Amino acid sequence: MSQTSPTSIKDAVKNSWIVALPPPFLPYAQLMRLDRPIGWWLLLLPCWWSLALAQIAKGGGWPNFYFAVLFLIGAIVMRGAGCVLNDLADRNIDAKVERTRTRPLPSGRISTKGAIIFFCVLMLTGLGVLVQFNALTIKTAIASLAIVAVYPFMKRITSWPQFVLGLAFNWGAIVGWTAITGQISLPCLTLYAGGILWTLAYDTIYAHQDKEDDAIVGVKSTALLFGKATAYWLAFFFAASLAAIDISLWLVSAPLIAHIGVAAAAFHAAWQISRFDDTNATVCLQLFRANRNFGVIILFGMLLGCLI
Repeated sequence: MSQTSPTSIKDAVKNSWIVALPPPFLPYAQLMRLDRPIGWWLLLLPCWWSLALAQIAKGGGWPNFYFAVLFLIGAIVMRGAGCVLNDLADRNIDAKVERTRTRPLPSGRISTKGAIIFFCVLMLTGLGVLVQFNALTIKTAIASLAIVAVYPFMKRITSWPQFVLGLAFNWGAIVGWTAITGQISLPCLTLYAGGILWTLAYDTIYAHQDKEDDAIVGVKSTALLFGKATAYWLAFFFAASLAAIDISLWLVSAPLIAHIGVAAAAFHAAWQISRFDDTNATVCLQLFRANRNFGVIILFGMLLGCLI
């Protein structure tokens, strides 16, 4: 079977470092989206938010660096596992969509069996990271697997698969809090809600890349649901997300600088909405990726709040 060049894959990042990997490893790196770090950033940031939030609640100081590194490793590995699971579930649909048909599974460069074995390896690696935490954190993290397992099938059932993605991608807001405090309480739940609303915004933007193909193959999304009214929904989701995140800061008596970080992120959200164009897939992808900066702005304000 011929090897598909990474630059010929429709949604691959051109000139990525993974091109230098040995040929047998390249399809697996593409399968877990190592060339697209935005995915693990969006999974990681709620974890780091919650570490900082918990540190503020404890009276300040640097957040736990060891836990931060563990969450970084875990986010990369578990995001990769989620991509493998998603591609296994969608391999027949992906073969019919222009942007995804050259991915490793639908193109045949990785077999279904090979993908399943790779998924198990990633899950075991994630487990190795998870057992470094306390019992409540371990149980809380394991509970998220049910959401992760059902997410790939939601686009066949509901027009709100982005909501289910939000449930999965922001679970770290609870996990990080429990790692520091040993309990689940209102501030982390409010932060979790803010993260879900944020995901509804950025993944709706992302879904506009595929809405024509999605309509043809019969899968659902908020992009198809909202249509030309998407910009108004984005404004609502971003505003509600920022409000929930700011409430979580008030609940832990965060200093003013942390709230200023949320206000700065609001300007970033307004910039995204002003640039949004539902007919331009390139702009949608750029805005989706820009949400790393949105999350980092909030994190930076929280970190300053930890130190003041």
